[in-house]
Amino acid sequence: MRIPVRETSGEPRSRRIHAPDAAGSRMPTRGSLSFAMPTTAEGFASRTQQIKADLVAQGSRVQAMLELSCAALFERKSNLASQAIEMDEAVDNADVAIEQAAVSLLTDATREGASLDPQHLRAVLTIVKANNELERVADVAVDIAEMVPAVSQIATPFPDTFRVLANSVIGILRDTNTSLSRNDPSIANIVLQSQHAVWAFKAALLREAEQQVAKGKYPVEFAFHLHETASMCEVIADHCTNIAEQVIYQTTGAIVRHAENCWVEVPRQ
Repeated sequence: MRIPVRETSGEPRSRRIHAPDAAGSRMPTRGSLSFAMPTTAEGFASRTQQIKADLVAQGSRVQAMLELSCAALFERKSNLASQAIEMDEAVDNADVAIEQAAVSLLTDATREGASLDPQHLRAVLTIVKANNELERVADVAVDIAEMVPAVSQIATPFPDTFRVLANSVIGILRDTNTSLSRNDPSIANIVLQSQHAVWAFKAALLREAEQQVAKGKYPVEFAFHLHETASMCEVIADHCTNIAEQVIYQTTGAIVRHAENCWVEVPRQ
């Protein structure tokens, strides 16, 4: 089944829903968790932590997928690209299972009339939103992997700036996962500030590509692929900052948004 979703860039994309993972990897399922009724704050927190553990595993899964996609692109190896694309099935399955578990938790809490404080609710909202962002990062990783066959037909070496950009985004996703698993707003703030570096690297890469095309050193098609992949890296960074915003919201209650060249806290009503 294909469910239409929308990327940060505004372009529609479809999300595939597959059968359960046959490889035996850790997948969140209702039967694998202890689903005691969340009638107390402790019970609610316990179930939230179980779902959070699956979210952390999903972050690691998406991280490995992105690293493999970038390696496939740099090495121009279609077999690595195929492996990265195949990983998307497990990501999609986990995405759906985590969302269903979160909805089930809130439904049970509502039916039981549980008394919850804002911190508990923020924790669940963070899980749901971060889960969605990670699934979209995986979609972009698939897009990168799908470019490998075309790029493999071009012998032009990748510029160092491009490698720095890609490695920076991989590092940002790693920091994002760390901030999420540790509930660390300080690391989340580092993720927010890192987005400016991605913009700078992208701008430098596009200038370099334009100059090399003008000199006849880059085929136009190669420059196009650089531009497209740089834009994908920017989208991944956007998803990471969205998760970082949620980590800060969960741990401090502060709502932060980007304004011109800095991040600011939105005044509370």
